[in-house]
Amino acid sequence: MRLTTKGRFAVTAMIDLALREAHGPVTLAGISQRQKISLSYLEQLFGKLRRFNIVESTRGPGGGYTLALKAEQISVADIIVAVDEPLDATQCGGKGNCHNEEDHLGRCMTHDLWTNLNAKMVEYLNSVSLRDLMQQQEGRGVVLHDLRDKKIKLNVAKPSKSAPAQTLKPEAAPKRHIVNSVFNLAGQN
Repeated sequence: MRLTTKGRFAVTAMIDLALREAHGPVTLAGISQRQKISLSYLEQLFGKLRRFNIVESTRGPGGGYTLALKAEQISVADIIVAVDEPLDATQCGGKGNCHNEEDHLGRCMTHDLWTNLNAKMVEYLNSVSLRDLMQQQEGRGVVLHDLRDKKIKLNVAKPSKSAPAQTLKPEAAPKRHIVNSVFNLAGQN
């Protein structure tokens, strides 16, 4: 299988979207920053995903993308097919050019092997849902909060004039949850 950047980026972006959409539409700019994917590339991918009714877009302030279906109804294969990613391990790509003059069957000796591999890949990718990938991330301890949903109050003590300010070393600092925000706080992932 020749899974290129297009398919990998589309699946990654969809996981990001699915994990955050409970807090409202997710912006492509946010996904771009968190996942280090070009915004213009994401715009192309999400245009295709929208045409396949996998995502919906909301315009205006507070707009962005949400899933058009439940996460358990979207398979990895759906995402890859939507962005025109070929799922073909044969050398000929189904174009009939894998045979030579001595081959009387019209295809190379390994054509059936690669065709069967393609079928297994599609079968597997159809069996993995976006919900499965979300649960995998959640199982790894990924916790997300959105500033639009929760008010986060930071208790910052002002240093007194008599004592120098103390700072925590990175290893002593408390673990913080990843924050998703239009204010670009998501770089803390």
